[in-house]
Amino acid sequence: MLNDSCLCVGHEQSALAQALDAATGDAEVSALVAERCPHLFAFHPVFVSSADAARMEHLIAAIESVIALPAWQDEVLASAPAIARHDPGARGVFFGYDFHLGEDGVALIEINTNAGGALLNAALARVQQPCGAVAGGTPGAQQAERFEHEVVAMFREEWRLGGNDGPLRSVAIVDSDPENQFLYPEFLLFRKLLQRHGIDAVIADPSELRGHEGRLLHGSMPVDLVYNRLTDFMLEAPASAALRAAYLARAAVVTPHPRAHALYADKRNLAILSDPARLQALDVPAITQAVLLAGIPHTELVHESHAERLWSTRRKRFFKPAGGFGGRAAYRGDKLTRRVWGEILGGGYVAQALVPPGERTIALPHGREKLKFDLRSYCYGGKVQWNAARVYQGQTTNMRTPGGGFAAVYQV
Repeated sequence: MLNDSCLCVGHEQSALAQALDAATGDAEVSALVAERCPHLFAFHPVFVSSADAARMEHLIAAIESVIALPAWQDEVLASAPAIARHDPGARGVFFGYDFHLGEDGVALIEINTNAGGALLNAALARVQQPCGAVAGGTPGAQQAERFEHEVVAMFREEWRLGGNDGPLRSVAIVDSDPENQFLYPEFLLFRKLLQRHGIDAVIADPSELRGHEGRLLHGSMPVDLVYNRLTDFMLEAPASAALRAAYLARAAVVTPHPRAHALYADKRNLAILSDPARLQALDVPAITQAVLLAGIPHTELVHESHAERLWSTRRKRFFKPAGGFGGRAAYRGDKLTRRVWGEILGGGYVAQALVPPGERTIALPHGREKLKFDLRSYCYGGKVQWNAARVYQGQTTNMRTPGGGFAAVYQV
């Protein structure tokens, strides 16, 4: 009812711009958001029951317990690229568990290992209005401050888990052509946050890194830790050569990393996590199996041998590339053409039972409009650090829908 009709709370655009600029000390971030991604923040928050939020945490804990099993790691890593079998010690920062919320409860759609938007959502929380329908479940400035301290502590913990005793001194925030990335404004927030806590930070393309005498360098600066925002998940691109070598030699801590992506984010893993026979073969406890099967839509690999069945039931499925990200090359079955179906059968896709996203009514200048939303839990070490929503229109989240974008989550 609240998602359908409550339009009385949100945030002031001017206050949000001030919060973004205050985080970096200049007006660059808000200007970039206005120019490059004007629909980055939704007009209104999304409401979620505390019971559904608890179910999300319970499901995340169940998944983490399975991924910790040696049997899971042996099975998944056996078919992964060799680099994924290298264990760097670090866990991986900013895991993103993405959910749809429907009439039957929460459903895990996918897991990401370099989920963006965390600091943007913290900035949004600083200017969110309180809601009379919510008792204690409204994110605010105090929670944002706590979360930012947890983010810095998380990077320091990754440095320690990578086998280092001294203080974390330097971080490179790395992505391809970072200044032209859609979420470049967030890179600026990360750089300033780290600098405020006494950690040197740079934003760099992977080609700007080089190895020298057992260290990874950016210019003349030794890089202790790389905050990896690349979608080159296995560090296979020529531009990633120095980063790949440093990762394998433990010349720098790289987080998130190829091993984390293989264990968590390859969408073929969902076919195991939603298959009772395969869970049984891994000796997953019955109570954990029940949680997984209730919360993860049935997923299977697309094979030519199943083509006729999958095509005939396509309207009930969503098709995704196993190594995809950001909704790229993902298709609702009812939108498929024969040409695209031929590409999907070419290999590397999974078919997931279709779970419609939730809906949120948004007030726009021309009137009210129903948009879709999904939920994202940012996690580290199996612990939920922050919950956010993404409001959109279309097949997948896009941050280009008027009235849509990242939204605060209010627990009711």
